[in-house]
Amino acid sequence: MIDVIVFALLAVGTFFVVVGTVGLVRFPDLPTRLHAVAKADNLGLGFIVAALIVDVSTRPDDGSPLGVALKLVLIWLLALLGTAANSHLLAGHARARELSGAKTPRAPSPTVADSADEGPDAGSPRARPERRRHGAEVDE
Repeated sequence: MIDVIVFALLAVGTFFVVVGTVGLVRFPDLPTRLHAVAKADNLGLGFIVAALIVDVSTRPDDGSPLGVALKLVLIWLLALLGTAANSHLLAGHARARELSGAKTPRAPSPTVADSADEGPDAGSPRARPERRRHGAEVDE
């Protein structure tokens, strides 16, 4: 009966880890990806740790089950702390890049004459070298 409980806890934990990984791949932006990984993986790890604690507490020949259970809970708490710190740092860095990117000057919009020409490089000086002389446009 204990093996069924351990297997069920491991299956639920694995399910949450897989769902978090799918969220990491499927979500469009960094904050939602961080949220998916942080929440689902930590919950999955909690179920896996609970399964290991139940498993080790039912085995009489493995020394002190309380010591092993405390170590497993400490590992889980350190993973929770590490995930929170990592998510905070990544989100802060992405936010700083977003804010600095908004302050940079934008490229000038193309003029009507440039957009009237055809081709992928129609507005560039390489596409019309005869119309450019020393960086200035030459009137036709």
